[in-house]
Amino acid sequence: MKRSRIFQMSALILLCSLLLVPVTSFAQKSADFSGKWTLNEDKSDLGEGRFFSASKMAITQDKKSITLERTRAGRDGEERTSSETITLDGKENVTETENRKTNSVATWSDDKSSLIIKSNIEINRQGEIMEMTRTETLSLGEDGKALKIKSDSSSSRGDRSVSLVYDKE
Repeated sequence: MKRSRIFQMSALILLCSLLLVPVTSFAQKSADFSGKWTLNEDKSDLGEGRFFSASKMAITQDKKSITLERTRAGRDGEERTSSETITLDGKENVTETENRKTNSVATWSDDKSSLIIKSNIEINRQGEIMEMTRTETLSLGEDGKALKIKSDSSSSRGDRSVSLVYDKE
């Protein structure tokens, strides 16, 4: 009888302790893309060529937002860097520069291993407006040493798909 009572009390204590564990400890952790990255052309499918793809990326990320800083060669051969900060709450973000306006929304995949960024972009070139849509899917590979970006875009100039792989510096 005494053993039965001890067993019941132990079971009750165990049950209560499980109920006290925060629910967030069971939530899946989101991928962290933070770091400095260099384009690996050999592992990438650049589609129409390297010109459109960033040669380097610097990413900072916290629980609320991600900042993507992209460095690419400009038409004149000089390096140009653009930066975009996007919140991770599913709300629209607007980034404006001298000749470009980008509306972006970021959402996580169900397993939180990939971040999907959908953007509507307006580019003003000498008074002529070009509209483009882009979907980028970011994921990690090689135990976090590779950043993979699948990018699909569409504009009046046609559709374009690239698969980029960046190595962590």
